[in-house]
Amino acid sequence: MQSLLELRHLRTLSAIRDAGSLTRAAERLFLTQSALSHQIRLLEEHYGLPLFARKQAPLRFTPAGEKLLALAGEVLPRVAAIERDIAKLREGEAGQLRIAVECHTCFDWLMPAMDSFRERWPEVELDIVSGFHADPVGLLFEDRADLAIVSERDNEARIAYFPLFAFDMVGLVAKDHPLAAKPSLTAADFAGETLITYPVPDDMLDLIRKVLKPAGINPRRRTSELTVAILQLVASRRGVAALPRWSVQHYIERGYVQAKPIGAGLQSELHAAVPAERAGTAYLREFIGIVREVSTANLPGIQLIEP
Repeated sequence: MQSLLELRHLRTLSAIRDAGSLTRAAERLFLTQSALSHQIRLLEEHYGLPLFARKQAPLRFTPAGEKLLALAGEVLPRVAAIERDIAKLREGEAGQLRIAVECHTCFDWLMPAMDSFRERWPEVELDIVSGFHADPVGLLFEDRADLAIVSERDNEARIAYFPLFAFDMVGLVAKDHPLAAKPSLTAADFAGETLITYPVPDDMLDLIRKVLKPAGINPRRRTSELTVAILQLVASRRGVAALPRWSVQHYIERGYVQAKPIGAGLQSELHAAVPAERAGTAYLREFIGIVREVSTANLPGIQLIEP
């Protein structure tokens, strides 16, 4: 029997296992659910056996599916390692990766991604450009950074942008705040409140740029550098805030504060920006892939953005 099996099939099966459902796996792989289901159906027809039990939660693989998953666990890391070795032969093993960020909450996922990267590219000098930067892309032009984490793409031909992920911004109020009884928050709900934010320009705050400013609302302001300090102020009814759900999920689950959708749902995005002439550098591209991989595995409620 001629084998139908390809690397993409192994990647699909791994994604289904990691995501726990066909729908989420299709999102991770940037496939339609019908395209993913077609892949699985062809494999099952080829082998004459089902690969996982339908209509079960959590999804459970059959013995045949487990065999293919075991193969994926052996083959995919080896393929990635060989491709990495070939890239090192082509480009050299050493280099530097200086990372600049514009978001205060980035370190929640950036540090684990850096740890994974060091294991794969130990000769690359990895560093974080000290401090918060309102214009991290400017550091790329000044050769003070090699990669910047930004919330928006600019129309700048000298910069290549790679999407990381999208995430929900939630409004945060104290448990006993009158707004805690509302199913969601509107722009008008912020009018009489003190809005607690990071000390950044207004055009970097999606709540202000996308919701409050168009509605002509300019609430009182207070700032703090630390996420935990913002949450403490919110819990003490010193004001309200809007932060990424993944950055505060632990506190929400503990009932420390109440989280509310903003309007129909306020979403933000993060992208990696690199100098266009270096966009094909293997270790830069792998770092971006690691960020997407680590974030998907560890951050609640994010959605990968299609490249």
